[in-house]
Amino acid sequence: MRKNLSFIAAALLLAAQLHAQLEPDAGNWKTWFISSGKEYRLAPPPAWKTEIAEVLSRQKNLDSAGRQQIIYWNAGAPGYRWQPMMFRLWMSDTTYNGALAYMLLGTATYDATVAAWDTKYALNRSRPFAADSRVKVYAPKPESPSFPCEHSVAAGVAVALISHFYPAMADSARHMADRLMASRIDAGVAFPSDTRAGFELGKTIAEIEIAKTKTYTPQMIWDGKQPEGPGFWRGEAPASPLAGRSKTVALDSSSQFRPGPPPDYAKDMAELKNFKPSFGSMANAYFFGSQPFWEDLLHKKVFEYNLHLNPPRAARVYALAAIAYYDGFVSCWDAKYTYWGIRPEQYDTTFQPVLFQSPPFPGYPSGHAAISGVLSELYAYLFPAESAYFRRKAKDAAESRFQGGIHFRTDNEVGLEMGRKVGDVIIRKAKADGADKAPAEAKTASAGRAD
Repeated sequence: MRKNLSFIAAALLLAAQLHAQLEPDAGNWKTWFISSGKEYRLAPPPAWKTEIAEVLSRQKNLDSAGRQQIIYWNAGAPGYRWQPMMFRLWMSDTTYNGALAYMLLGTATYDATVAAWDTKYALNRSRPFAADSRVKVYAPKPESPSFPCEHSVAAGVAVALISHFYPAMADSARHMADRLMASRIDAGVAFPSDTRAGFELGKTIAEIEIAKTKTYTPQMIWDGKQPEGPGFWRGEAPASPLAGRSKTVALDSSSQFRPGPPPDYAKDMAELKNFKPSFGSMANAYFFGSQPFWEDLLHKKVFEYNLHLNPPRAARVYALAAIAYYDGFVSCWDAKYTYWGIRPEQYDTTFQPVLFQSPPFPGYPSGHAAISGVLSELYAYLFPAESAYFRRKAKDAAESRFQGGIHFRTDNEVGLEMGRKVGDVIIRKAKADGADKAPAEAKTASAGRAD
């Protein structure tokens, strides 16, 4: 009887240990710009007993400002607060660096998170609240080892990238990171050494990825030449004319899915002039023309599927989306400046678009349609239960450009199809990273912890 009770007790203890392990195999997932997570495994931290006094002291002196920082940084996945910041920087960047910086935020955060997870389960350090019952918990209890701090990893990546691409913002980014790291200690979920190690790990990997992609953006200056004649777009200051020469991440090249040349737009123009805008069509045109729909939708889905509580999964989602944006943008701009496709108000100067401000670059194919095609396929892979919704919204986004009068229907149809092809390539890469495999049987926690 005693043997049976002992067996049951051991089984319950093992079950509790297994339940407490979050993505224990994530340290083995395939990375994008580093060879593996194991390559960056960290040395063991100091014994937690040497740091517990600092955690308790900080919690004792915690004020309302500190509590507000805990609330702010508790929201979302570790990279959540940095994602929209970098996206806005990209959208206002007149150089070729914006798309690259945003892509690297996704890939470096993911790669560094994979490396962090390798160290976490190699060393298996207890969280402060688990190590000492006097520590209060002011955050959702993470179900992963403490060292290194995953939020600090994301902060280290963001600070390195912002410091490199937007040096005027370096101090501000570092101050944000300092507040983030302090908030994780104050919340009782990380030791000071966890945050320091996490920040340095993220910073190191981001700097490596900056170096590896230094030749991704065009290394020449545009010669200012534009094709002349009917059917070509014309503009005094074309936006990003060399973006299509950037090196891609998942695609073989920016021209891998370059479509054929645009048609004679006579029929397209007639259709557009005969189209009668309605309240609904104008609303759709302004909706997709005024906000980052796919970016906002991704954050929403991460929350709805509770992936914000699963840092490796969330980092993977953000990385794949960042690559989709980047490769989709680069391949679309390759086609745009290969053909210099004219826009409706230039094809027929009597035509007045609903969206009165036409973008300062060629029309064919539509960028909104291409990016929507890429992301709708990727989201359908990541959240398959809603695949029909994502594909419907992609069509709505593409149609919005016709409804706004700044694209011919052909621009949108070609852009959607090209985007879907780009999305398929990224999905094939994603399926090979190991994250889709059934979780391996969780290993029993090691008998002795690192501290």
